[in-house]
Amino acid sequence: MTTVDLAPPVIRDDMTADEYHADKDSVSSTGLRKILAPGCPAQFKYGRDNPQPPKKEFDLGHAAHLLVLGEGPELEVIDFPDWKKADARELRDAAYAEGKVPLLTKDFEMVTAMAEAIRQHPIAGPLFAPGTGVAERSIFWTDPATGVRCRVRPDWLKQLPGVTVAVDYKTIKAADPETVSRAIRDHGYHQQDPLYIDGIEAAGLAPDGCRFVFVFQSKIAPYLITVRELADQDRDIGRAKNERALRLYADCTATGIWPDWTGPVDDIPQIGMPPWDTIRQAEEYLG
Repeated sequence: MTTVDLAPPVIRDDMTADEYHADKDSVSSTGLRKILAPGCPAQFKYGRDNPQPPKKEFDLGHAAHLLVLGEGPELEVIDFPDWKKADARELRDAAYAEGKVPLLTKDFEMVTAMAEAIRQHPIAGPLFAPGTGVAERSIFWTDPATGVRCRVRPDWLKQLPGVTVAVDYKTIKAADPETVSRAIRDHGYHQQDPLYIDGIEAAGLAPDGCRFVFVFQSKIAPYLITVRELADQDRDIGRAKNERALRLYADCTATGIWPDWTGPVDDIPQIGMPPWDTIRQAEEYLG
């Protein structure tokens, strides 16, 4: 049996988000999700080697994180109704150049109201109470099965009697449970949950076990909030997907070969409609 040499876990409280995301010696939850379909190792590697600037549509989420967690880039409020005027765009670009997040006045008022809604919520408010946890702590550890170095960065990590709680704050267009459920499926959040639990426990930060809690908040007034823990079966599926992605990552790193969706084949594979459409149309047209 091959013994994997495990480097010790590392916990960093002084690491910026940019430094964390730029680390190429470890793989994150987002990276593992990109390796599996509908992504592929080739696309993941290109994205890692050619990082793109942050998308401006994420500015509201970054601002909300700052006001809720107390951690994140500085905000620059631009007193214009929109970005149509050249003066507004110049101020916006100057803020970006200084590493700040520019927000129109109306957007700043919105994220301020969102943060206030969090504080007033009977569950989310106490979870995020200032001084009760640590925001944006970077954690690195080695997966014992593959020797792959992994990393996670919990939004909020706090100790409660008998348990460590990792709280993940996500802004979303609508926070009703049905929309949240689809977001978990579409964005692979059921992979994020077990990887964070595994990393926090591997780093020795949860001697009595870790619970992972999602806090979803609507970006539409009155900024309603849904707090949920992942179903056990979904967590098991997510952990199994992580294990497969880690094996793929380890193989690609060892061989230097990062395949696309098809991989090496001798013949052209077949493809069809999604199975449910094939069944439905076969029943209707083929009898």
